[in-house]
Formats: sequence, structure tokens, C-alpha cells
Amino acid sequence: MSYEEFEALALPLSIFALVAFMGFIVWDLAKKSKAGRYGTMVLFFALGLGVLGFVIKAVILGSVDG
Repeated sequence: MSYEEFEALALPLSIFALVAFMGFIVWDLAKKSKAGRYGTMVLFFALGLGVLGFVIKAVILGSVDG
């Protein structure tokens, strides 16, 4: 396995792991702060918007390069 192949595999997996960990942090924050159902949804919506922005940026930059 070349360095480029490893990098192409490791980067998306690392980003997924980071997003999953951030999801756990948000869930734990909502639980400890007793945010309730609506507050938890708002927190996850904000996290989802950040992830969606990252994905959209990757798609736009990918279409420009390709």
C-alpha cells in the first residue's frame, strides 16, 4: 500500500471518527445539561449544519478540481 492509498483511506475514516466523537460530546452535553428533547435536537441540528457545510465544501472543491 502506497502512501497516497493510505492517505486516501485514512483521511475519510479519521474525519468520520472525529464527527462521531463530536456527536457523542453533544449527546453528553445535552444529557448533563438536561436540555430536553427540543434542546437536544437543536444541538444536533447545529452539529449537523457544521458537518453538512464540510461535505458541501468537499463536493464543491471536488467538482472544481475534477
